[in-house]
Amino acid sequence: MGFFSGLIGNAATVSQEQLTKDYGKLLLDSERVELGFKLIRDTFIFTNKRLILIDKQGLTGSKTEYRSISYKSISRFSVETAGTFELDAELKIWISGEELPSIKKQFSKSVDVYEVQKVLAHYVLN
Repeated sequence: MGFFSGLIGNAATVSQEQLTKDYGKLLLDSERVELGFKLIRDTFIFTNKRLILIDKQGLTGSKTEYRSISYKSISRFSVETAGTFELDAELKIWISGEELPSIKKQFSKSVDVYEVQKVLAHYVLN
């Protein structure tokens, strides 16, 4: 991930192995990482059971919030691809009962947003 891309909030892909190494203690025995992305300090992980959002807080980032969202609580989502002159693609996720998207994430052009959509569709629609 480029430094500039990270500064403007674009996420880049992180390997399954690295995410499992860094956050394996959050996973259930039967849970596995499907996809994961990292911003400068924050990470979000799609597993076969849920979406995990990892939010580093404060100036030092020593305080961390781990938010789990079950796929069954996601009512809808949208993926917007990057255009010719745009720097990023965008993911929006709505949680049941909420009018506005609860989660908005931007991806650099290097991320295959169709793969993100495929993982979400697989777990939300099944």
